[in-house]
Amino acid sequence: MSEELEQARQLLAEGDVPGAVRTLRPIADRTPLRELADIVVPLARAVEFEDLAVAAEAAIELPSDAKALTTFGYECIERGISFLAIPVLREAVRLDPGSALALNELVTAFEDEYRHHEAVETLLAHEASLRPWPDRYLLIYNAILSGDLDRARAEFATLPPPEDERWLFARDRVARMLERSDNARTSTPLDWTDLRGWHFTLTGGYLGTLSPYGFTAGMTGRWAYLGDGPELCRYSLNRLALTLSATGHTPRWVSLLPGRADRVLGMAAAQLLALPTQPYEPGGVDTLVIAYDLNELDHDLARTLHERTAGQILFEHASCWTQPPAVSADITGLLAQRVNDPWSPGFRVDGAPAEPDTRSEDELVAEIVRAVGTPDPGDGATPPDTDADFTAFVAATRDTWLRGPRTRLNSPGPVRSSSFG
Repeated sequence: MSEELEQARQLLAEGDVPGAVRTLRPIADRTPLRELADIVVPLARAVEFEDLAVAAEAAIELPSDAKALTTFGYECIERGISFLAIPVLREAVRLDPGSALALNELVTAFEDEYRHHEAVETLLAHEASLRPWPDRYLLIYNAILSGDLDRARAEFATLPPPEDERWLFARDRVARMLERSDNARTSTPLDWTDLRGWHFTLTGGYLGTLSPYGFTAGMTGRWAYLGDGPELCRYSLNRLALTLSATGHTPRWVSLLPGRADRVLGMAAAQLLALPTQPYEPGGVDTLVIAYDLNELDHDLARTLHERTAGQILFEHASCWTQPPAVSADITGLLAQRVNDPWSPGFRVDGAPAEPDTRSEDELVAEIVRAVGTPDPGDGATPPDTDADFTAFVAATRDTWLRGPRTRLNSPGPVRSSSFG
């Protein structure tokens, strides 16, 4: 037994289930399957995941049974530990190369772990037996997310229309991604550091600003932890205004979502754009919907924003890239792992608690409107991101903007950033 596995057992014995899971992550691919299954049994029972515990026990009893291993891998995926599913499902595919179920579950596990290149390699290793739907669609989708647009285009050109209408959405989704990538390539490199270009390609939305810290040290334009303030809110709204101007869109009003931060930001946007406000109503047309953080919305309310209505534009100031919201905004101010808005209770950099800002909404709005929105110079390593550069990108890609539903994308795509537990 490895030292890390023994440490995971010790953490589990101490009741630290999350710590045990974190310890298993880096060793899952090199730990014998029986030892993995053996620790998953008590791990699952500690959090009352009986289906997972039973599946792990079956895998211990039947280590050469592809069906038992596939079931075990599936239960790992269902419980959010896809990194453990990968070695299990790899073995299931090795034992039964013709199992489409085992192969598709393995691809799902790779997707959950953002290991899209490995998903592509695995599918290509079984190319002769791939079905058009879903197998070749999965090959196209993961090729895009791994940055291999040439392969994705070549595969899509030979993909027949799906016979089952349930796959029409998937076909249209990758078609739009490829169309946007063609559009984006005319003005941006779509390389491994082109966060804005890939954000547009994958989500269909514009990314307003880039983090000026740690660009070349693992962050590549995304924030880790951010203590927000009026200046950054104004900077984000300035980029919103540039987007509307460059695309020629003129909303008739601003729709205010119910959260305090949403309302403050929405009223500030309305003043800066000289637009009237009204409470958000699902299905509203020709309106600008302003959200501070879409993850803070009630789930049912967020779902009403999934389908696009005529002239409706959704703006989100601070979007979580490690746990993306249920819908992808049409314009995103910034990407961060964790954000403290300027007005809610939170913690300062030194760890001390910060008191909530009890001023009226009108006073908070006025503070944003007064701000200049000057970009933070950061550490000097982030590439230039001028208003002119941003506007040129928007103008070059506007013909493929605001198309299709606002589908959630649970992957950082080809541009990776460091995340923190």
